[in-house]
Amino acid sequence: MHGHFQKDCVELLRERFEAGKISRRSMMQGLGLLLGTSALGLSAGRAAAEGKELVFVNWGGDAVTAMGEVFGEPFTKDTGVVVKFDGSGPTEGAIAAQGESGHPTWDLVDCDPFSGQAMGKKGYMSPIDYSIVDPAKIRPGFQWEYASSTYFYSYVIAYSKEAFPEPPTKIADFFDVEKFPGKRSMYKWGVGMWEAALLADGVAPADLYPLDLDRAHAKISAFKDNVVAFWGGGAESQTLMMDGEVTMALIWSTRAKVLHKDTEGEVTFIWDDAVVAPGSTGVLKNNPGGTELAMQFIAASQAPDRQAGLFELLGNGPGNPAADALIPEEERAFNPVDPENFAKQIPLDMAWYEENYSAALDAYLKIISA
Repeated sequence: MHGHFQKDCVELLRERFEAGKISRRSMMQGLGLLLGTSALGLSAGRAAAEGKELVFVNWGGDAVTAMGEVFGEPFTKDTGVVVKFDGSGPTEGAIAAQGESGHPTWDLVDCDPFSGQAMGKKGYMSPIDYSIVDPAKIRPGFQWEYASSTYFYSYVIAYSKEAFPEPPTKIADFFDVEKFPGKRSMYKWGVGMWEAALLADGVAPADLYPLDLDRAHAKISAFKDNVVAFWGGGAESQTLMMDGEVTMALIWSTRAKVLHKDTEGEVTFIWDDAVVAPGSTGVLKNNPGGTELAMQFIAASQAPDRQAGLFELLGNGPGNPAADALIPEEERAFNPVDPENFAKQIPLDMAWYEENYSAALDAYLKIISA
């Protein structure tokens, strides 16, 4: 949350490029899909859009500076709209500062849905115009007033087949070091870990929310001596598994896919009891490029082929369910929102996170650092 996963997607693309697994052009295409340039097919007429620009703020990284070369000029040629990329990170504080200024310089942001909702209710974000952004291209249950669902990822159990010939089948197995001995790793920023602890402690999925934080923290506190590291970034979680420092970890599905591929299945993962999370795009209120143009930009990102392209490069699940059919049969096991995989998981409750995340994280960090 707060951009950690989004930053990791950029890092993952760079890692794949440096390892020779994708071309520079593919890396740039992936960044374009991830960071908003998938709006190359924007339907605004060139005459109406001529001279306009949009500023898309994301959690980028150094690679974002290359976006103008590969996508900026063609986009301007096709639509007359210049898209500028700002990788400084749209934190809630930064969005609030933009709104309070009365003259925001940003148009669109890559945000967690709960952040978009919180900022929207404070008057800093525009409601998503669902006459432009097609609600039929959004998965049921993932439509919000101030944030448009764009992709998905999950917190899954990754494990070593060598260590566990009999694999884990549920989240309780992660916490069972008698049946599944070995060192573990968990996520530093809390998301998905509270849900995992409560499910392992016997809470039914339907009864998870509102989260019983006292119960979750008690479970984690009693277990943390088995945790070698609380990882903060995806590369760290991947390295811990690859180097054998841990034999089981709760990690992002995008990194679990890479581990499975790189080890030819010797390190793999399960969808059972995973927690699925959405990413989203929001529009600042009174954005300089105009609300309608920003909404058209979001609408263009719903195209199934672009969403399937993002999955191919990163493993992000498509926001548009129509994209599922475009994913090759042999790759569907890695799609977090493929119907068969999705049925085994629990979606994050964005309303709960909107109200409780900050205080919950403070308490969690005190426990894991004690």
